[in-house]
Amino acid sequence: MAKDYLSGIGRKRLPPEARRNALASPQGCTVMKIVATRRRFLGSAGLAGLAAAGVQPSSASIEPEPWGIKLGIATYTFRNFDRAKTIEMIRAVKTPWISIKDVHLKIDAPPEELRAGRKEFDDAGLRVMSGGNVDMNSPARGTEQGLRHSFEYAKAGGLPMMVCAPTHDNLPLVERLVKEFDIRIAIHNHGPEDKHFPTVQSVLDAVRPLDRRCGLCMDVGHSARTGVDVVKSIADAGERLFDMHVKDLESFTDKATQCDVGDGIMPFPAIFKLLKKMNYQGCVNLEYEINGAGPLPGVQRSFSYMRGVLAGLAG
Repeated sequence: MAKDYLSGIGRKRLPPEARRNALASPQGCTVMKIVATRRRFLGSAGLAGLAAAGVQPSSASIEPEPWGIKLGIATYTFRNFDRAKTIEMIRAVKTPWISIKDVHLKIDAPPEELRAGRKEFDDAGLRVMSGGNVDMNSPARGTEQGLRHSFEYAKAGGLPMMVCAPTHDNLPLVERLVKEFDIRIAIHNHGPEDKHFPTVQSVLDAVRPLDRRCGLCMDVGHSARTGVDVVKSIADAGERLFDMHVKDLESFTDKATQCDVGDGIMPFPAIFKLLKKMNYQGCVNLEYEINGAGPLPGVQRSFSYMRGVLAGLAG
């Protein structure tokens, strides 16, 4: 029987106006008093509000795992920049945890180039937790040869896990390669447009009969757009939840309303409370898909918000 992770976890989404004033669980257990709007949060009013709540601004002391949560970043966020600039911006965000997109570690590069590229991340003090999203469903990448190439890429790049997008048909072969290479996979759900794995449940149904190194990378934005309760979906995933991509939306029915984290309606306090209760050991990676030409300010606002929420929860 699945564990009851949801007991005591508030899941009600506050309306935007209430979020501008404070964040609290629906059962009345105060999460913290923090201004949710990014600009106010970073301004003097937001800082004063944090001080009043006994919460230090995130810029004062940044922990690598606030409240035991590995707040990381998917380098897809910086897809328009080369590896050196991407590393520079990640260091500015002050998180060590990363998931590398192949734009920053080319999947078709020779092994020696992959090792050298990986070393640049290591030398910068970054912790490579995974790579992806790795295509495993296109005509070129979804074949046995293409899948083996992806696992050889992960091995040469020192990726302990691939966030990936296989198909139902080639998943048995993917599982065999997981066993052969001892590299974990986390299937990424991509929402209503994904004909293979649109939802968390579609991934769970596929991986639960498989090797325990096969799991889920849950994208909270794409999940919300399928109409599910995001917090309940996290609980349902349990130990098969290997990784998370997080983002915020102003509307769960409109993909185009992605915004800085904290400016939308994603229930981050409840998400973090549940992950803590589950003793989740994976990463919570910001995948910032907007403002591609200049993502850093929004990324920093998003991290400030999430760190503030976690500081408030930690008391």
